[in-house]
Amino acid sequence: MLRKSNNSGSLEPVIFHTLNTVFMIILAVVTLYPFLNTLAVSFNSGVDTVRGGIYLWPRSWTLQNYRAVFITGTVLNAFWISVARTIIATLLSVLLTSMLAYVLSRGEFYFRKSFTLIVVMTMYFNAGLIPYYFLIKDLHLLNSFYVYIIPGLVSGFNLIVIRTYIRTLSDSLIESAKIDGAGEFRIFLQIILPLCKPVLATIALFVAVGQWNAWFDTFLFASSKQNLSTLQYELMKLLSSTMNSNSNPGMVAGMDQDSARNMITPISIRAAITIVAAVPILVVYPFMQKYFVAGLQVGGVKE
Repeated sequence: MLRKSNNSGSLEPVIFHTLNTVFMIILAVVTLYPFLNTLAVSFNSGVDTVRGGIYLWPRSWTLQNYRAVFITGTVLNAFWISVARTIIATLLSVLLTSMLAYVLSRGEFYFRKSFTLIVVMTMYFNAGLIPYYFLIKDLHLLNSFYVYIIPGLVSGFNLIVIRTYIRTLSDSLIESAKIDGAGEFRIFLQIILPLCKPVLATIALFVAVGQWNAWFDTFLFASSKQNLSTLQYELMKLLSSTMNSNSNPGMVAGMDQDSARNMITPISIRAAITIVAAVPILVVYPFMQKYFVAGLQVGGVKE
């Protein structure tokens, strides 16, 4: 009886891990399939894609879709505008938000509760889109690259997250630095910032993804200037223009193989530009993952 009980007990972890592994594999397949299918379509001949049946592997390999995306300066310029706004906005936002969070975390700052309340209120209330548009207009930010940077420099949510993390640091570190004669800027730059790498990396990823994926601000504030167009805005215009466009499979009947391979269709172009827009963030994320996971644990453990 004892031996049977031990065998029965030893099977439970095996069954659990087997079912868990199967479930995670299914979840991974379901999650990755749309991206892999889009990748396959982007490398597949446009005319062949119209026939259907493309799943995880291109049936007729071609780079013509990507050539069509970058053949004009529109998408390439939009790509560099997106890169520039993402890098600049992320660096400035992390720096300024962390500086303000450090101030609000200090007990000796008398108005910290009042300022924190004001910051929290901005997370729940806003004046609306029309007053915001007129504010941007009055600040002379319309049709300017600065409209991508200045309005979103400090986020209330990010500020609260960084402030919460800083308050978990030992006050003795700051007190020791002050005894040694360090000023507030030196304490912030040489002590607080290095210790806040996990939460800063998390916030940087949030800001970078938000900036990279943003297109509505381009539509509202910079749509009249093509040289300020972003990659996501170009993607949005492409998706809008091709949403109701359907290629006719019968039109390829009389085409020779070379003509069919070089023909571009809305579906193939849409897939190619989607991959171009998604790849940069996918490349950056693995390097930020360990900090991202650590940053998400802020406030999860209380002592």
